[in-house]
Amino acid sequence: MLKFRWETKFKKTEIGEIPRDWEVSKIGVFYKFKYGITANSGEFGNCRLLRQTDLKEGFIDISSVPYSEVSEDEIQKYLLKDDDLVISRIANVGSIGYVSFEALNSLDKPLIFGSYLLKFEKIKEIHNKFTFYFLLSPQMQDYIKSIADGSTRQNTNAKVVAEFPLYVPPLPEQSRIATVLSYFDDLIEVKKRQNEILEKTAMAIFKSWFVDFEPFRDGEFVYSEELGKEIPKGWEVKKLGEVVKTQYGVTISGENFGEIKLLRITDINKTFVIDWDNVPYCNIDKKTFYKYNLSDKDIVISRIADIGKVAIIENPPRSVFASYLIRLKIKSGSNIMPYYLYYWLKSEIYQEYILGAAEGSTRENTNAEVIKDGPILIPDISILQKFEELACDLRSKIILNQKQIMTLRKIRDTLLPLLVFGKLRVEEV
Repeated sequence: MLKFRWETKFKKTEIGEIPRDWEVSKIGVFYKFKYGITANSGEFGNCRLLRQTDLKEGFIDISSVPYSEVSEDEIQKYLLKDDDLVISRIANVGSIGYVSFEALNSLDKPLIFGSYLLKFEKIKEIHNKFTFYFLLSPQMQDYIKSIADGSTRQNTNAKVVAEFPLYVPPLPEQSRIATVLSYFDDLIEVKKRQNEILEKTAMAIFKSWFVDFEPFRDGEFVYSEELGKEIPKGWEVKKLGEVVKTQYGVTISGENFGEIKLLRITDINKTFVIDWDNVPYCNIDKKTFYKYNLSDKDIVISRIADIGKVAIIENPPRSVFASYLIRLKIKSGSNIMPYYLYYWLKSEIYQEYILGAAEGSTRENTNAEVIKDGPILIPDISILQKFEELACDLRSKIILNQKQIMTLRKIRDTLLPLLVFGKLRVEEV
């Protein structure tokens, strides 16, 4: 049973008050540091290479961790294990990464860490998960950003990290604090895994029905020149521009505060559901807002960098979309439905088209005309409606999970600084 109490007796430190009975120390008293390996990343290899860009909200974004090919000796030298802790020393200085058993278990290869990361190695007994949450606190993140080396404060090193303050309760209390905060993080991870399964299910149904045509194999097929394959008789292939209209996004800078969210490529390029908590705001006048206002079931697609990345807008806050995104709206009178369009744009058929048609020698950009010129399969309306119902049900569960994730994250973020600075003491778990 959880039991808390509010602390009343404090002592001052350089970054805030802590309970009188906590130890004022430094990171270097408890840890030494190891620099990561300099290695190339790619789509194949005998290990996975953790980079600073793979750290999201303190945890590893498994979907973005690339492969690398190094010697077996190097794998053992730079291997990450359960309960390991790393910190970014360049670019996003102070980004913290906690290595969990679940993360390692979901990877198909051993995980090593790259040269822009420092790995914590204990030299004195301490609870790694407590250290992780302490460094993740807003107070410590502000502190790290303020003292990082370099004229633009974009890098640091092991010597500097060793001097970071660390305010330490007794080991049993460290464990209790970590247990409480981990409870919320574990629930968040469960919801995320549920969402991954739900999305993979929707994509598998789409592929079965509209790419492989498995449920319709007993029917008659005709050859489609546009798709270069046979399709069920009675289905059509049109150009995307016949069923959708396009609009480029607004050119404006993101802000930390405001009332209107600004959706960017980086908010959609590695996910299948938009995390509105991490989308920045923008300052925009009313006329411009109404021109670029995102509505439920709008679809946006990236036209530069990660071209062809697609997102569907579901129950959005007040928001607009940025200039490197193109909005697709289904034309009235078209038989196409939003979720079908979303999964078609994500399908291997359309993705092969858009990547092949993208302008530039390195295929780094495209435009609305290229997007509209791509093919879209128009199934029988009854089949389309059945898929839309299935997809709507699956996506509704995803959106509900995402709302619960946002709520759990807010609770965790509220509790975290209170617990790791001892304002709220955990007496029992």
